Amino acid sequence: MKIDRKEVLKALETISVAGEGKNMVESGAVQNVLTFGDEVVVELTLTTPALHIKKRAEVDVMKAIQDLVYEKAKVKVNIKVETPEKPEIKGKSIPGIKNIIAVASGKGGVGKSTVTANLAVTLAKMGFSVGVLDADIYGPSMPIMFDVERERPLSTTIDGKSKMLPVENYGVKLLSIGFFTAPDQAVIWRGPMASKALNQMIFDADWGELDFMLIDLPPGTGDIHLSIVQSLPITGAVVVSTPQNIALADAKKGVAMFMSDSINVPVLGIIENMAYFTPEELPENKYYIFGKEGARNLAEDLDVAFLGEIPLIQSIREAGDYGRPAALQTATALENSFEELARNVVREVVDRNENLPASEAVKITTMAGCAAVTKKK
Repeated sequence: MKIDRKEVLKALETISVAGEGKNMVESGAVQNVLTFGDEVVVELTLTTPALHIKKRAEVDVMKAIQDLVYEKAKVKVNIKVETPEKPEIKGKSIPGIKNIIAVASGKGGVGKSTVTANLAVTLAKMGFSVGVLDADIYGPSMPIMFDVERERPLSTTIDGKSKMLPVENYGVKLLSIGFFTAPDQAVIWRGPMASKALNQMIFDADWGELDFMLIDLPPGTGDIHLSIVQSLPITGAVVVSTPQNIALADAKKGVAMFMSDSINVPVLGIIENMAYFTPEELPENKYYIFGKEGARNLAEDLDVAFLGEIPLIQSIREAGDYGRPAALQTATALENSFEELARNVVREVVDRNENLPASEAVKITTMAGCAAVTKKK
């Protein structure tokens, strides 16, 4: 079977790039089409670095050719991104920090901080150097979850300037506003003051060399989120949700915030927390209390990765309350769940760094259970 190039172009005229009104050929996205018997190579140039748009374009091209030209066509899509110049709103990077991941949720109470803590511990167990910035100014919980609520950051001098040293436990470096307030003290600050405190923890601290900094954001889509994305070049964001519809509706808003033109942070994927309940005495049973696979379905609808599901198990809550994240447990189903989650996150970061413009000078090149980084050319 020899495929006709003109038929391929005609098929590509039936689809368009997300966000553009014209079809792929008319808009100029299709740069070249090569045919070799039953093989087709399509070269595209897109103007947005968003990973979900690139993936959707690739799928649409393959489907159009196989549906309209030849069902068994072997299609390869090469995509190049050329973003138009626009004013840079991102702030300065932090020397030594290679990847910054924002962990968000549209709704409170879905276990975002618990997921952040366990993800950080799991990455550290895998051999990565990890830090956590607790950006939930009004409800900091990381000091409790890492059993360091009585600790206080020390100071050090770097190049003649005084810097905070993050508190460290379980191989994870940590800074939180909770270190600077009494346990029963409410933080009653307006946005600018909260943003200033965050900037001090980000830029006036000696974080050292980190493969990952996880930023535990407050729920919602507010002032703190804007301050973070304007202060730091975020590598990507993950959104945590439970399976029920009311949480999914807010999670969808969280994804939309990062994907908006003014922020344009790649969404690495969605995590489903409290996916099902398994009682200790019936470890093989699963009860879908909050609904089944809601976050997985949302990820599919939004064309972003589904990063994993975490069950609703009493020991996770107890571990967080006692300041020893559940991911520290070995040879358990929970450890496997968190390891799968961590590997999926690393995979998406690798994919993002290989296919999108860099936000840092360095990128991860392997996820084989240890940290390996290389400077980008």
